[in-house]
Amino acid sequence: MITNLAENNLIRFINISKKKDGMFANFRVKGIKSGTTFSASISIDVSAAEVDAADSLEKIIESCAKIAVRDFKKAEFQFEGLAAI
Repeated sequence: MITNLAENNLIRFINISKKKDGMFANFRVKGIKSGTTFSASISIDVSAAEVDAADSLEKIIESCAKIAVRDFKKAEFQFEGLAAI
Protein backbone atom coordinates (compact mmCIF):
# COMPACT_ATOMS: atom_id res chain seq x y z
CA MET A 1 0.00 0.00 0.00
CA ILE A 2 1.31 3.44 -0.93
CA THR A 3 1.00 5.80 2.01
CA ASN A 4 3.53 8.50 1.16
CA LEU A 5 3.55 9.94 -2.36
CA ALA A 6 6.80 11.82 -1.72
CA GLU A 7 8.66 8.56 -1.18
CA ASN A 8 7.38 7.03 -4.41
CA ASN A 9 7.79 9.81 -7.02
CA LEU A 10 4.26 9.38 -8.31
CA ILE A 11 2.35 11.46 -10.78
CA ARG A 12 -1.26 11.65 -9.54
CA PHE A 13 -4.22 12.48 -11.78
CA ILE A 14 -6.22 15.46 -10.47
CA ASN A 15 -8.90 16.26 -13.05
CA ILE A 16 -9.75 17.17 -16.62
CA SER A 17 -10.48 20.82 -17.21
CA LYS A 18 -11.95 22.60 -20.22
CA LYS A 19 -10.52 25.99 -21.12
CA LYS A 20 -10.76 28.31 -24.13
CA ASP A 21 -7.70 26.71 -25.73
CA GLY A 22 -8.81 23.08 -25.22
CA MET A 23 -9.23 20.27 -22.73
CA PHE A 24 -6.42 19.48 -20.32
CA ALA A 25 -5.60 16.52 -18.10
CA ASN A 26 -4.12 17.87 -14.88
CA PHE A 27 -1.62 15.98 -12.76
CA ARG A 28 0.39 16.65 -9.62
CA VAL A 29 3.80 15.14 -8.97
CA LYS A 30 5.60 14.90 -5.65
CA GLY A 31 8.84 13.17 -4.91
CA ILE A 32 12.19 12.95 -3.23
CA LYS A 33 15.39 12.44 -5.17
CA SER A 34 18.88 12.64 -3.70
CA GLY A 35 17.67 14.58 -0.66
CA THR A 36 15.65 17.06 -2.73
CA THR A 37 11.90 17.21 -2.21
CA PHE A 38 9.93 18.48 -5.18
CA SER A 39 6.35 19.06 -6.25
CA ALA A 40 4.90 20.28 -9.51
CA SER A 41 1.66 20.62 -11.43
CA ILE A 42 1.48 19.30 -14.97
CA SER A 43 -1.27 20.02 -17.53
CA ILE A 44 -1.38 17.98 -20.72
CA ASP A 45 -3.44 19.13 -23.70
CA VAL A 46 -5.69 16.16 -24.44
CA SER A 47 -5.34 16.85 -28.18
CA ALA A 48 -1.59 16.14 -27.84
CA ALA A 49 -2.35 12.58 -26.75
CA GLU A 50 -3.17 9.98 -29.36
CA VAL A 51 -6.75 9.55 -28.18
CA ASP A 52 -10.23 10.20 -29.51
CA ALA A 53 -13.03 11.94 -27.64
CA ALA A 54 -14.98 8.67 -27.87
CA ASP A 55 -12.25 6.76 -25.99
CA SER A 56 -12.78 5.80 -22.37
CA LEU A 57 -11.75 8.26 -19.68
CA GLU A 58 -9.20 5.73 -18.41
CA LYS A 59 -7.50 5.54 -21.82
CA ILE A 60 -7.38 9.34 -22.11
CA ILE A 61 -5.89 9.70 -18.62
CA GLU A 62 -3.33 6.92 -19.23
CA SER A 63 -2.18 8.42 -22.54
CA CYS A 64 -1.83 11.87 -21.00
CA ALA A 65 -0.01 10.41 -17.97
CA LYS A 66 2.56 8.77 -20.25
CA ILE A 67 3.24 12.17 -21.84
CA ALA A 68 3.48 13.78 -18.40
CA VAL A 69 6.03 11.22 -17.17
CA ARG A 70 8.11 11.44 -20.36
CA ASP A 71 8.20 15.23 -20.43
CA PHE A 72 8.80 15.60 -16.69
CA LYS A 73 11.79 13.25 -16.89
CA LYS A 74 13.25 15.25 -19.80
CA ALA A 75 12.65 18.64 -18.18
CA GLU A 76 15.71 20.79 -17.60
CA PHE A 77 15.37 23.27 -14.77
CA GLN A 78 17.42 26.41 -14.28
CA PHE A 79 17.82 28.57 -11.23
CA GLU A 80 16.30 31.97 -11.91
CA GLY A 81 18.90 33.72 -9.78
CA LEU A 82 18.53 36.05 -6.84
CA ALA A 83 18.54 39.15 -9.08
CA ALA A 84 15.25 38.01 -10.64
CA ILE A 85 13.50 37.51 -7.29
